[in-house]
Amino acid sequence: MLRLAIGFFIVAIIAAVFGFGGIAAAATDIAKILFFIFVVLFVLALIAGAVRGRPPV
Repeated sequence: MLRLAIGFFIVAIIAAVFGFGGIAAAATDIAKILFFIFVVLFVLALIAGAVRGRPPV
């Protein structure tokens, strides 16, 4: 998931350099959404691991 967010961020940077503002804005929004989903899932995995008594990876 983090790889997808980074990929969309790179696409947004390249699109912005070439002047495609609409594509850059859309790719940035997708990257933000994917990043926040990644963060939420990561925190949930840490909490689940703590509840089970395992150390985090």
